[in-house]
Amino acid sequence: MKENSLTEGSILKTLLLFAVPFLIASVLQSLYGAVDLFVVGKYCGAESVAAVSTGTQVTQIVTSLVTGLTLGSTIIIGQYMGSRDYDMVKKTIGTTLTAFAAVAVLLTIGMLGLERELLTLLQTPEEAFELTMQYVAICSLGNIFICGYNALSAVLRGYGDSTRPMMFVGMSCALNVLLDFLLVKYAGMGVAGTALATVLSQAVSMFAAIIYLKRNNFLFDFKLTSFRPYGMIVKKLAAVGIPISFQELMVRISFLYLMTVMNGCGVYAAAVVGISSKYDVFAMLSATSMANALAAITAQNMGAEKPERARKSLWYGMSFALAVSCLFWIWAQWNPESMIGVFSNDSHVIAAGVPFFRSCSYDYIMTAIVFCLNGYLNGRQKTVWTMISCSAGALVLRIPMVYIFSRNFAENLGMLGKIAPTVSGIMACYTFGYVLWEGRRKKRNVA
Repeated sequence: MKENSLTEGSILKTLLLFAVPFLIASVLQSLYGAVDLFVVGKYCGAESVAAVSTGTQVTQIVTSLVTGLTLGSTIIIGQYMGSRDYDMVKKTIGTTLTAFAAVAVLLTIGMLGLERELLTLLQTPEEAFELTMQYVAICSLGNIFICGYNALSAVLRGYGDSTRPMMFVGMSCALNVLLDFLLVKYAGMGVAGTALATVLSQAVSMFAAIIYLKRNNFLFDFKLTSFRPYGMIVKKLAAVGIPISFQELMVRISFLYLMTVMNGCGVYAAAVVGISSKYDVFAMLSATSMANALAAITAQNMGAEKPERARKSLWYGMSFALAVSCLFWIWAQWNPESMIGVFSNDSHVIAAGVPFFRSCSYDYIMTAIVFCLNGYLNGRQKTVWTMISCSAGALVLRIPMVYIFSRNFAENLGMLGKIAPTVSGIMACYTFGYVLWEGRRKKRNVA
């Protein structure tokens, strides 16, 4: 397979050619949860919607951990690609895939063992509890496929290739949509059917990726002897990836706390937050995709000793992410009823969701800034800073605000919706300040 350099040519063209397939893949991957919720909302009751909403929040803990670790792999591989050290690239790939097989097993054991306690802690509505148990258990059994697919995608993106991951996830998404309708509408499996559809589609995607790469003479040969961890690389992956995973986990915990508060307000409030979380994903996709693209592009350019090219990529990427996020903000301000109606026809859910959507949608704009800045910093291996920043936002800002607001405005979903944009706005200010300070410090050192 031909390598893809992100260190040469037009900066804007290189950024878009790499980031747009990344964005399309992210949109397709996000359709997993959205299609699950859509099908359940159309063919099942409110308790099933609440079950998938809560269950998705739990399974996203796994996704967050995996995403953080795989991004570490993308960054390390990107830097070795930038410096043209192909032997280290191959060793990093073998270490990544071996490590993630072990991580998948540990996550499966942990999720299955602590499932009931975790759902109880989240105050899952009683009428949706057993359905949520089914969803989480089935998804947990598919962790090996989730880890495998994400690891392969991370490797390819570090290699400079964002197109093939898009192809693999497109195949998986199409299969997931088909299976959702077959298992829920026609087989009557309900919540369990949506979870099974997700697991099977992820498995097909992972095996298709392996077969394709082997047939196209990829740098890594996938022989059993090549699956081995190298101590030095494990330490480097841990140093870069664990801070990213930790910050993702802290953010996820803070949102789980919000879900817990909303679950305590009843099944309609729980459904509103679940639906809102789907739009959060889509509205922020341009930002999350651009952030991950910036991490890979920055890593390769830093490896090639082209820091100015990396900085220019940041400003281009942030402008693109903001433009897309603003479109969703306009929709939420103009007609939130239509947004909620895509996933639920229940008039109570729609009425409860309108004020929440109008206030929380400001977060779409704030996170576009935060995510892009963090993606750039991650590519420069400033992952300890991003860990501290995001953890502070989650633990020092978001959780205390949820607690205070829930005590004083428990029935006012509009007020609860203001928490996320307030936190993200504060984070945007101090992260932007850090990037400017770091740039000036580098220039002073060079001078």
